[in-house]
Amino acid sequence: MLVSSKWIQDYVKIPIALDELTDRLSMSGVNHEGTEAVGDDFAVDLEVTNNRPDWLGHIGVAREISVLLDEPLKFDDPQPKEDGPDVESLVKVRTECPDLCPRYTARVIQGVKVGPSPDWLVARLQAIGEPTINNVVDITNFVLLECGQPLHAFDLAKLAGPEIIVREANKGESFQAIDHKSYDLNAGMCVIADSNDPVAIGGVMGGEHSEVSETTTDVLIEAADFAPLSIRNTSRKLKLNSSSSYRFERTVDPQMIDWASRRACQLILEIAGGKLAKGMIDVGEPVGDRDPVELRYAQVPRVLGIDVAHDETRQILTKLGCHELDHNDACLRVLPPSWRRDLTREIDLIEEIARVHGYEKIPESTNVAMAVSIRSDADRTLELVRRIMTSQGFDEALTRSMVGDRDNALFSPWSDEEALATFTPMVKGESNIRRSIVPSLLNARRANEAIGNATSELFETACVFLSRPSQLPVEQRTLGVVSGRGYLELKGIVELLAIEAAPSVSLLVRPLDSTGLMAAGRACEILLNDKRLAVIGEVSATAAKQAKLRSATTVAELNLELLFEVAQPLRTHSALSPYPAIERDLNIVLDESVRWASLESIVRAAGGDCFEQLDYLDTYRDAKADGPNKKRLLFRVVFRSSDTTLTNEQADAFRDQIVDRIRAELDGRLLAS
Repeated sequence: MLVSSKWIQDYVKIPIALDELTDRLSMSGVNHEGTEAVGDDFAVDLEVTNNRPDWLGHIGVAREISVLLDEPLKFDDPQPKEDGPDVESLVKVRTECPDLCPRYTARVIQGVKVGPSPDWLVARLQAIGEPTINNVVDITNFVLLECGQPLHAFDLAKLAGPEIIVREANKGESFQAIDHKSYDLNAGMCVIADSNDPVAIGGVMGGEHSEVSETTTDVLIEAADFAPLSIRNTSRKLKLNSSSSYRFERTVDPQMIDWASRRACQLILEIAGGKLAKGMIDVGEPVGDRDPVELRYAQVPRVLGIDVAHDETRQILTKLGCHELDHNDACLRVLPPSWRRDLTREIDLIEEIARVHGYEKIPESTNVAMAVSIRSDADRTLELVRRIMTSQGFDEALTRSMVGDRDNALFSPWSDEEALATFTPMVKGESNIRRSIVPSLLNARRANEAIGNATSELFETACVFLSRPSQLPVEQRTLGVVSGRGYLELKGIVELLAIEAAPSVSLLVRPLDSTGLMAAGRACEILLNDKRLAVIGEVSATAAKQAKLRSATTVAELNLELLFEVAQPLRTHSALSPYPAIERDLNIVLDESVRWASLESIVRAAGGDCFEQLDYLDTYRDAKADGPNKKRLLFRVVFRSSDTTLTNEQADAFRDQIVDRIRAELDGRLLAS
């Protein structure tokens, strides 16, 4: 934001050198980018943060200076003379999209004489690099830069019909802007139209057809408020930025709309002449009251580490424009000003006190009360996941949440619903919000292969976004893995991760048919409490070719939200038993279809309090002895008591209850061991 040193002094006296002033502004949060001499004036470049749109006008900057220097702020309340006909006899306004334009005002001046601007106006605009066009347009630009409220002037005679219509654009509607370029509009964009066509893109730019020129005699002055999100989307979609859109995107002061309109009319009457119609057309909702904010005096030293006198606290907030509602020895209750939409909480007021009182007055040695930070179980589990993955030789990746149509359709293990999409993608062709991390990691692996890094082992922890009919989408934290290792090895790593995070849970591994991405017979899912915890598999040859991968690739994706529910990130100590263990080897005949995971979960559940360990030993098949489609699984179980030496009879009893459970649930039988 460029401001003119001379222009600022129209509103506030500056008794100090310009360098000292810019230092004071920087210390209060208005960063100084540089100063450049322009004739007998100085253009000061200030960095304005998004939460302070009130600094996007000279009055707003002057208000800040008046507070910092304790100098009075002065600017008039314009009262232009209204000696023309009633405004409603000249023009009408209808708003069809109050959500896009909550308020629209219009005034009309007849008989203006359009021509060059006076020297003082030209000097003000040129000092900050603004071009001059004609006196009417220059005045609207001057008022915008003065108070931050955008205005627009229409040639009333060029409008078709007496009615202004504020409406949503029709899809494919064309618009010729004052930059002499044509734009194709879409639904969701706000336009100002006459009875035939759009004459302005609301809040962004006026139209070529209705612009003020030397032949203009009657002028309609628009002052309005537009929805910030709509302006931002419109500006980005059309790649059309303006001083007006920049300010509307950040919100304008609703109380300044009428002031800016009256100020522009006053200057036009003084410079271009004419007669102002009586009254103002004002369509829209009245400005609502702000919510009061309460400041507890005790919170100031607690947060800042220094005491600020109660009287100074009240004085600072009053100078900033806050209206004092009531106060006592413990707290102060104020109503924030209309131009400070960022003041909504107690901490916001404390920050203002620190800014104006002076950050430099807070000693470095100040002791501020600190609270111990407590990490959640989810944070601890994420740390464990990252530690295990890096210990297994993987590198953590960071990819975009947006993907193209091909990647979106490639893999979606968590939802069959359509992906969420955006109308304004940040990267061309990537308009879908991803349902899986794997496609992004496959792209990263392909990029690594293209530069000769054939051994990229990548993982990423991030959210995937799953849409739901008539409900808000689910943001599911997920682990994605892409590797050049074999299917069984990656499966073991995922199982290790799950067991390390939640040692007491039982996992069920179940084979998966081809998913489009994964090869048939080389893919599985891991279930936890009958819910899908993870999907693992080798990328099929067809999918690898489509993804342009040069080497064999295996992928996995794990639902971290489900893991968080059962994780035990804080481990408790248990003493090692001093008593000996007893082992029993079991040889069980089972159906060929029984998976090891099913047997393992039954053994662990039936082992009793003294169960300690289960080890797989071998698989053997003898169709002649056991029958077709049968197999023998040989495994070892270890029992140990923490308070006594187990007897053989006790160990046999534990073994028998395991065998009974296997017989009941898997129809298995025990051979002699």
